[in-house]
Amino acid sequence: MGIVFKQSFKNTLILFLGFGIGGINVLFLYTHFLEAEYFGLITFLLSTANLIMPLMVFGMQHTIIKFFSSYTNKEDQDNFLWTAILLPLLVIIPLAFMGVVFYQQIASYLARENHIIEQYTYTVFILAICMGYFEVFYAWSRVQLKSVFGNFIKEVFARLCVTLLLLAVYSGFINPHEFILAVVLVYVLRLTIMKLYAFYLYMPAFKMIRLPANFKEILSFSLYIIMAGSAGTILLEIDKFMIPQLKQLAEVAYYSVGVYIASVIGIPSRAMQQIINPITAKELNANNLEEVDNLYHKSSLNLLIIGGLLFLLINVNINELYIIIDKPEYSVGIYVVLVISVAELIKLSLGTNGAILTNSKYYKMLFYYAIGMAVSVVVLNRILIELMGIQGAALATFIVVAVFSALKVMYVRIKMQMQPYSSKTIILLGLVIVFYLVFGFMNLPFHPFVNILIKSVLLTLLFGLIVIRMNLSEDLNQLVRKYFR
Repeated sequence: MGIVFKQSFKNTLILFLGFGIGGINVLFLYTHFLEAEYFGLITFLLSTANLIMPLMVFGMQHTIIKFFSSYTNKEDQDNFLWTAILLPLLVIIPLAFMGVVFYQQIASYLARENHIIEQYTYTVFILAICMGYFEVFYAWSRVQLKSVFGNFIKEVFARLCVTLLLLAVYSGFINPHEFILAVVLVYVLRLTIMKLYAFYLYMPAFKMIRLPANFKEILSFSLYIIMAGSAGTILLEIDKFMIPQLKQLAEVAYYSVGVYIASVIGIPSRAMQQIINPITAKELNANNLEEVDNLYHKSSLNLLIIGGLLFLLINVNINELYIIIDKPEYSVGIYVVLVISVAELIKLSLGTNGAILTNSKYYKMLFYYAIGMAVSVVVLNRILIELMGIQGAALATFIVVAVFSALKVMYVRIKMQMQPYSSKTIILLGLVIVFYLVFGFMNLPFHPFVNILIKSVLLTLLFGLIVIRMNLSEDLNQLVRKYFR
């Protein structure tokens, strides 16, 4: 776990920095400098681009992770990487042609409830290509076990640029229309930087491209991953896509703030996955199942400890946080924060489950799980958004995450005799519940900033001390002994 822990720690710091900048953007700058309609619009455009992004690059970001370490000589590796760059063009070019031919019909469909969307429909295609190829070149660097710089560009650079653009809107230097176009340019620039870095790490020799010997396997894997990735992205983004089809565009802004706050809980997992996915793929390719099982257990427990603390810090302070935001109409998202937070905890508890399924011979099962999740979340969103508004969207996400996470754990347990949980998991969840009940109903009479500070410091010290004293995580205790003798 050495390189995993080292790069995961750096990635976690970067993610927290990125989420800090993003938090300022979402909670304060977007809400005060941009009308809710335009905030909802940029959220809708980015979410829609995310929905079609896996199709645009033919799932190559996952294909690189799975297959690169299976090639033993540079010539085969070079040929494979050039194939990964060029193959998505077989999808992008026909889709671009269809988009031009049927542009008006597509734009009219997306804008049937909110007409402002129509003039920006073309940006979805550009954003999807930039997002997709960014992930391809990011995977390129990750298989070289260099994930930190790409993570910085992904999580910090784009958000920092958005901060500057929002300040430009506030100062009157640009208007909201120009802001939307400038955000698209940021994603173009982000892709360019990542591509140059990937080539700096590993520049494949360019020869006549030939199909890899295992091209049929690559094609099969990519097709399944496209469908699984698209369906999996639906779970994350479909609510922000469907809300404008059923409610006003401003509702997306209220929902996005709640989801963003809750998504902080997923930072540790996102940090660890950057480096642990290629390592899991490598161990599976070497048939080292004992190490895969070890990573499975440790990742689940360590992620739950960190995620549990973040869950507590967010939800015991949520009322004070919305008071600080000082936008009463956004407070409808408090329920969204709690429900999505629980869903994030469930996902953290899976540890490397997704990496195991994606990189094992059972990867096809991900397709069926993803399709089931996609269909379920669309149906539940359609019903629950009508009944409960944005709270219904959050509930739909929670139900789907809970059910299909349980199914994934059961499947890996049956097929590979591995499961991530132990008695320590139960103890840890019990601690989280007790701390939530104690601190969640603690009302202090001070300024919201002071209340948050007091509860957060007290909660962190007590929770951390108990976790360390009970020796719930060997990795965490080793880290504490190293730095706090």
